[in-house]
Amino acid sequence: MSYDEVEIEDMEWSEELKAYTYPCPCGDLFQITMDDLRAGEEIARCPSCSLFITVVYNPEDFADKPQKKTNPQPIASKLLYGFASTLEGDSSSGGHTTF
Repeated sequence: MSYDEVEIEDMEWSEELKAYTYPCPCGDLFQITMDDLRAGEEIARCPSCSLFITVVYNPEDFADKPQKKTNPQPIASKLLYGFASTLEGDSSSGGHTTF
């Protein structure tokens, strides 16, 4: 049985532990990592004793965000742009482009 239920907002992020933490009565900290939260885990454990708490949070807040799709420029456009820039002239060839 869980020692307590704690809202994620009441926990602190520890950069050192790379985990959300909450004080345990034994003097240590309950801990739950970002990976645990992304996996849907809701139990934060104390590494020093047998107590654990249930973390109340919205799993959607920790779900991996889908990669934003970009519209890659077609290769033909890149080739045409590169070709067009060579037609503008090259100062080393006296403004004339040779093919």
